[in-house]
Amino acid sequence: MQPAPSAHATATPTALPSAIPAPLPSLTGALRVVESLLMNAGQATARRNAWTAVLEDRRRAKDRHEVEHALEAVATRSTSAT
Repeated sequence: MQPAPSAHATATPTALPSAIPAPLPSLTGALRVVESLLMNAGQATARRNAWTAVLEDRRRAKDRHEVEHALEAVATRSTSAT
């Protein structure tokens, strides 16, 4: 028969205290982990580069629209000085 465990062996906690919550991963981080598991590194890089190009195209389109709007405003303004 084995002796009973000592008080020191049963007093050590094995789990984290409940007062300290574990940080939750962000959705973006979780998606990148899934992406890295499903695709090899070259495909993941290509996808990120493509998304960066889409965002840059959107920015240029927005800038172009703002310039067109400003030019139309200047062209339709009447000059009273002449």
